[in-house]
Amino acid sequence: MNISRSRRLVLTARTAVSLFSLAAFLSEGTSVGQAMTEAERPATAADPRPGATPVGIQSVAWLAGCWELSDKGRTVEEQWMAPRGKNMIGMGRTLKGEALVEFEHIVLREADGRLAYEAHPSGQPSAVFTSKLVGDGSVVFENLEHDFPQRVGYDRKGDALTGWVEGTKDGKTRRMEFPYKRVPCPGR
Repeated sequence: MNISRSRRLVLTARTAVSLFSLAAFLSEGTSVGQAMTEAERPATAADPRPGATPVGIQSVAWLAGCWELSDKGRTVEEQWMAPRGKNMIGMGRTLKGEALVEFEHIVLREADGRLAYEAHPSGQPSAVFTSKLVGDGSVVFENLEHDFPQRVGYDRKGDALTGWVEGTKDGKTRRMEFPYKRVPCPGR
């Protein structure tokens, strides 16, 4: 069977998303009787079915709040505003001691039945990543044309949020995780 390279990549991406969805589904302890029907399942970038339920900004409202990671003199902070006007605004900064190392502004918005993660990092061009998988407490965004990362994701369990980026750089697959804890938002 001769399958074109692009068709193999689409099949591989669909398989990866399916396996990720299955793993998330099983890890939640959901029984088969509680599973969503095909029509109830939100559309994803890998499976843009006509008539599928669009993904709205409320599906990631769990990101709202302030999150922090401190380790070896380095502090990474992210702060997300609650959903309003079909978008969320996020900002992040990394400090080494008291020195600002980098920062980022993010607009997370509804776009064509999916979510668009529009990143504006310091010292780099802006990039838009489209939702690939949106679940209760997890989300994955992807832009295969971007240099690094090609995927951005978040997984929340209670007051813990793991943010991560992954992709290929210099021919090697690389993943960086940011295990945040919820902190009080400043100014209150």
